Order: sequence, then structure tokens, then C-alpha cells
Amino acid sequence: MASPLSGLLPGGGIRPGTAVGAGGDLPLLLALAALAAAESVAWAAVGVPELGGLAAAQAGLDLATGLVVSDPGPRAAQVLAVLLESVPVVLVGASVRVPERAVRRLRAVMRRSGAVLLAAGRWPGADVQLRVAPVGWAGVGRGHGLLRGRRVTVTAGGRGAAAAPRSAELWLPGPDGLVGRVGRVERGTAEAVRSGARADLRVVG
Repeated sequence: MASPLSGLLPGGGIRPGTAVGAGGDLPLLLALAALAAAESVAWAAVGVPELGGLAAAQAGLDLATGLVVSDPGPRAAQVLAVLLESVPVVLVGASVRVPERAVRRLRAVMRRSGAVLLAAGRWPGADVQLRVAPVGWAGVGRGHGLLRGRRVTVTAGGRGAAAAPRSAELWLPGPDGLVGRVGRVERGTAEAVRSGARADLRVVG
């Protein structure tokens, strides 16, 4: 079954040896990682302190095959080079800084090994760069309710086959914790409150 992200990616998936930017959105980063790791299983995260085990597992990542480097320090480029040689899917936090000359070397490593680099923020020379614009949350009524899903618009651009901009409305995450296409909201799910809309609050207790 095709991923809801497939329509935003050249060829419907993440090609080996390429880099993708998630636009600073952690749920999107995790969804991309789950898609890329579905074939390879093993993955690593470098400099992503906000990554939680529960969120990763709910997104579909196998925690038993993951490797986490909380802080790569000043040798981030060397750490990434080692991982990209041996781990098929590598997540990189937005705070990780790599010199431009090192980025070129890492790109050569990725082409040789077939590894995928998924950047939380922008990555120099990323083959695909995604951006997320929140639309609203489902499950919130007039000031109360249980958040069940976040509705967003994801826009993709990039180089080569990804140059033509594309966009899609998605649940990220959906009520089941996974990325999903926007369709008819399930019965029992409260109305979505659009970003910036004012809801009346009431004091309880």
C-alpha cells in the first residue's frame, strides 16, 4: 500500500543515496523515517534531542534497530560519515552544523552506500525539501476535547525530478498516530479548529 507521502516524492518514495529536508517538523521527519526504514529496518538519529521513543514507535520505527547520538559535538561531519557508511537511514537534527565542503563529501558517501539522510530542518543541496503549514487539529470542540489528529498542508520542492512543486493535505499525525490522507473525518471525531481561530474556554472544577 502506497504511503500518503508518496505523491510528494519523486517516483513515489525516497531514493537511496538522497537527502530530504522535513522543514523543521518532527512528525513529518518521523513519517519520512518510517517510510525509508520500511525496507532497510535499521536507522540512526544524530542531534535530535526532541525525539522520543514513544513517538518514534507510534510513527512505525523499530526501536530495537535504532541508534541515537544525542550530541555529535564538533565532529558531526565525521559521525555522519561513519553512520552513512553503515546505516541505511540517518536522521539529522536542525542544530547539527556541517561545513559545505563536508556536505559534498557526505553526498559522495551517500551515493556510494545508498544511505538516506533525513534532515529535521533545511539541508544544503537536499534532493527534496518539504514544508509544513498547519491547518488545524481534530478533536477540539469549543475550548475542550481530546486532540485526535493534526491536519496540515505539506509542500514539496527540490532538485531534478523534484523541481516541480507539489502539495497535499494530510493528517500528521492522524488519530492512529500515523500519517494519513485527509478524507471524511471518522464518526465521533470532533470538528477541527483552524489555526488562529478563537475558541471559547470555560472554567471547570
